Amino acid sequence: MSLHDKLNEDMKQAMKSKEKDRLSVIRMLKAAIQNEAIKLGKKQLTEDEELTVLSREVKQRKDSLHEFEKAGRDDLVTKIQSELVFVQEYMPTQLSEEEVEAIVSAVIAETNASSKADMGKVMGVLMPKVKGKADGSLVSKLVQKHLS
Repeated sequence: MSLHDKLNEDMKQAMKSKEKDRLSVIRMLKAAIQNEAIKLGKKQLTEDEELTVLSREVKQRKDSLHEFEKAGRDDLVTKIQSELVFVQEYMPTQLSEEEVEAIVSAVIAETNASSKADMGKVMGVLMPKVKGKADGSLVSKLVQKHLS
């Protein structure tokens, strides 16, 4: 089942069970995916492109969550946390830190990287392999650790 179909099914279910928050997030995700398709001039996005949109939405919420926590806006923190839970339901299973570290080590060996100057080369090869399955800041931190 494609993400589009899954979102439609979940939207119907949320309407039937009167889950307003969930319905709102699903509609927002559908809109984000549709806007991306329009931007790219396509009728439907590939799985990879849908994953990019979902990753962007998760990152956006994490950034908002951080800002709201810093500002002491507990009302908005709670709302964003619940939205984040709903969005993450559609993301692929996240890799553990150990799994990411193993991939980082393999890519560093593959690219013959030896210093922080090679970080861009490593990240260029690495990010497509972990796209949507690992947080970019964690990946960056692990690459820096291995290259220093």
